[in-house]
Amino acid sequence: MPAESTPDSGIPDDAASGPPHRTGGRRGESGTRRRPLLVAAWIAAGILVLGGTGVGYLYVKLSGNIKSVDIDQALGNNRPAKIDNGSENILVLGSDSRSGGNRALGGGTDDGSARSDTAMIVHVYKGHKRAGVVSIPRDTLVDRPECTDTKGVTHAAAPGSMFNEAYSVGGAACVVKTVESISGIRMDHYIEVDFAGFRKLIDDLGGVRVTTTKDIDDKSSHLDLKAGTHTLDGRQALGLVRTRHGVGDGSDLGRIQLQQAFVKALVNRIEHIGALSDPARLVELADTATKAVTTDSGLASVRDLASFAGGLKGIGSSHMTMVTMPVRYAPANPNRVIMATAKARLVWDALKNDAPIPASATKGTATGEAKGVVTSS
Repeated sequence: MPAESTPDSGIPDDAASGPPHRTGGRRGESGTRRRPLLVAAWIAAGILVLGGTGVGYLYVKLSGNIKSVDIDQALGNNRPAKIDNGSENILVLGSDSRSGGNRALGGGTDDGSARSDTAMIVHVYKGHKRAGVVSIPRDTLVDRPECTDTKGVTHAAAPGSMFNEAYSVGGAACVVKTVESISGIRMDHYIEVDFAGFRKLIDDLGGVRVTTTKDIDDKSSHLDLKAGTHTLDGRQALGLVRTRHGVGDGSDLGRIQLQQAFVKALVNRIEHIGALSDPARLVELADTATKAVTTDSGLASVRDLASFAGGLKGIGSSHMTMVTMPVRYAPANPNRVIMATAKARLVWDALKNDAPIPASATKGTATGEAKGVVTSS
């Protein structure tokens, strides 16, 4: 598939947007699977301002924490053209790896396998005062293009495959290739956050304050919250962003709504915590954040990451527009979704042109039933 093309599901965009019973939830799937939060790019990066302080040993230590992958080399030249209008596009991923420190949090065997169960395209507008965030549902059926991973192994194209399988097949490079293929938009950067690092980051921040409008009780994610205001610690935050059976319709689309609400609450926490006035705390946060992320090679040092973060730290939650990629339920399986091509094109064109995402892009498309359940406090 050419990098600029958008697959056509074959389903008219004016088809009925709802299945006869459930939304895109995977009923019958084991409740023991754990899902990570996909943290927006500036959350992990925004506290890394030590790159310009001249504290040499800290610079070396923090840079040594950062893991990176050479996405550009793996992707080669067959990519959408870079749009030089002052904007940036960052693909932010979370994966459900069961290896290392994530094993206890993931609840699985240490088999080293992973899938990217949540993905967000973060579009930073020219001037870096606003951002648009587009979540891609993990259960979306896509035409995955041929891709080469960072070890040089080429993986065959796979029509009609689950979006989140791209990561397990070829890692970050294949996810970026797939996103660029379905959107026609070049990803300027890639950032991934893992289970253990995210949990510790939330704990180091002293928790994140949210308000729930309904009780949330999900044994699978070990989360039990009564309606009201809570300061979530790291384990509770993980439970919230991976829950799908404790609130709403049990769908992945509903879980995305909870994740987006939590990201805004986390941005607010970073914005108001005053961490930058406490050098000791800043060092602790920077150490945690740099250990938590994997980036593309363009962000592989503290200096690069801090410079990048410096352009994002002024974007507060009130200047973020968060949507889910327009999708419709798959005719053959209501537990899967397909991209609503014409509606999605409105989103992709807006990002290409550095324009606001029009409200009409998401009207009449499939959605979960968890909107408004979690709000910032």
